[in-house]
Amino acid sequence: MVTACGNQSLANKNVLKTDQQEKTITWGVKADTRLFGLLDTKDNQIKGFEIDLAKALTKQMLGKDGKAKFIQVTSSTRMPMLKNGNIDAIMATMTPTTERRKQVDFSNQYFLAGQSLLVKKGSSIKNVQDLNKQKATVLGVVGSDSVENVAKVAPNAKVLQLTDYAQAMTALKSGQGQALTTDNGILYGMSLQNPGYEVTRGSFISEPYGIAINKNQKDFRLAVNKALKQVRASGEYNQILHKWFHNVKGFDYKEAAKE
Repeated sequence: MVTACGNQSLANKNVLKTDQQEKTITWGVKADTRLFGLLDTKDNQIKGFEIDLAKALTKQMLGKDGKAKFIQVTSSTRMPMLKNGNIDAIMATMTPTTERRKQVDFSNQYFLAGQSLLVKKGSSIKNVQDLNKQKATVLGVVGSDSVENVAKVAPNAKVLQLTDYAQAMTALKSGQGQALTTDNGILYGMSLQNPGYEVTRGSFISEPYGIAINKNQKDFRLAVNKALKQVRASGEYNQILHKWFHNVKGFDYKEAAKE
């Protein structure tokens, strides 16, 4: 009954008006994904491209006094937390799939990634076809659509799902799998942290990122889209992109910044 009441009150709540009154937007973000959202243990702050973009959008939507509040989510917890009203929006490397659109709405695209593979340097696996040929074990994360994509393009491969990317990376290092798969933007961050590993060239599936917003929150979604457009037009978007990705080998700025 508590959940039902909570969902009912959420459905009647105008998120944009509430946030404007409180001068705060609560964002669900990742804290285990270098470049996009990673917890800095030195000051206990989550930092990354999505964090800075969320702050910029918040200022556009609420004014200079607007505050961005961040709550950590994972691929498996982000949707329930949004539906339960714990957060106002999800900005956590999330692709608007058909299944997800049945549950929530999405903003316009803010980053274009592509699914790829992370492998040990010198690995015989150079692409997704090699996964299939070698019947290799590929590591993924629960709640990510990357696992489903691998099943489609490399049906002979075995998939092992972990709770988060930190666990998946540990599994890759210990030899539980021959490759780790997710969006290349995330994999670039993992390769920076782990110099003995590299992202295979090219991507096999396009993975655009959008901000997830609850159904029946059209005002909020339109405000997010307007803010995204303003941040791009002002040049602030490109500044944030450069800040986080300028030293990433192989990163395609033009591709990532596509609208």
